Amino acid sequence: MDRFLVSATGHSLNYLPHYIANEQGFFAQEGLEVTEVVPRPWDLVLDHIRDGDAEAALGGIWVPSMFHGRGRRLVPFAQVSNRAPLALIGRHEAPAFDAQALVGKTVLMKGSNGASVGMYLKMMLREAGVDPAAVNYIQDLDAGILQSCFAGGMGDYLLIDLPGALAYQAAGHGKLCATFARDGGDIPWSVYYTEGLDAGDTRPVRFARALGRGMAWVNSHDAGSYADVLARLFPKIDWAISVQVVETYRECAMWTSSRIGEASYARWQQGIADAHLTDAPIAYDTLNDGAPTRALEKGVAA
Repeated sequence: MDRFLVSATGHSLNYLPHYIANEQGFFAQEGLEVTEVVPRPWDLVLDHIRDGDAEAALGGIWVPSMFHGRGRRLVPFAQVSNRAPLALIGRHEAPAFDAQALVGKTVLMKGSNGASVGMYLKMMLREAGVDPAAVNYIQDLDAGILQSCFAGGMGDYLLIDLPGALAYQAAGHGKLCATFARDGGDIPWSVYYTEGLDAGDTRPVRFARALGRGMAWVNSHDAGSYADVLARLFPKIDWAISVQVVETYRECAMWTSSRIGEASYARWQQGIADAHLTDAPIAYDTLNDGAPTRALEKGVAA
C-alpha cells in the first residue's frame, strides 16, 4: 500500500465521498492507504504539504490561487465539492436567495477559518447586480460567537454551513433564506492540492479514480440507508440533519466529478480576483494539474 495522507481544513459533510471511498475500500483497491488529519489552526495544512508530512491538502482553491507567483507552487489536481455548502439564515423565511433583500442589511459571517465565505457571498451579490458595498458585514469573528450574537438580536442575516443552519432553524433562532448548494451554481468549493509531488507519481490518479467511485456510490444510495454510517462519521450532527443535508447535496449536484470544471473554475477565479487575493483570474492550466482527472476521462490506467 502507498501512503496518501490528506491534511484537511475541516471534517465536513460536503467531503462525504472521500470518507465513503475509504469506508467502501475504493482507495485500498487502488493500492492507497488514505488517512486524514484536521490540524488547528487550519493553515498548518500548508506546513504539512511543504514538509512532506502529507501528500495533499484539502480546502479552498483560493489558497493555491493566492500563493500563485508569490513564492509557493500549490497545485490543485482534483475536487470533491462542486457547490458551496453554505446557507443564509434570516429573521424571516424566504424561498430562495434574494440579493436585493440584503441591501442596507447586516450579514454575520465567520472570518476566522479562511476567506471563502465572505468572498462567495460578495461574488453572489455582484452576479445579481448588487454592489457588495451596499451590504454591511460582521466578519472577523468565530462562527460560534456570531451564532450566539445573532440569536441575541445582532444583525439581519447569518451565513453558515447548511448542517448548522438547519440545526439553528430547528432551535428557533432564525429562518432559512437560501441554500447555496441549490441557489448558488457550480463552483470548485473544495479541492485537493499538492506541493512537490513528482510528475510521474501515480498516486493522484489513483486517488482521483477512487474519489470518483465514492461520488458515484453516494449519488446512487439514499442517505437514509446508511444513516448509521453518517452518525458515526459526523457524531456532532444530528443524524436526521445529516440525512437531510446529504439528500439536498445529491439533488443539487454537489458531487459530480473529481475533475475541476473549467467553467466553474473561471467563475470562482473572477470572484477571487474581485476580492483582491489575486491581481487577475488565473488561467485553468496555469494553476491546476489536470493530468490525473484527464487520465481518468480518457480511460488511461495508472
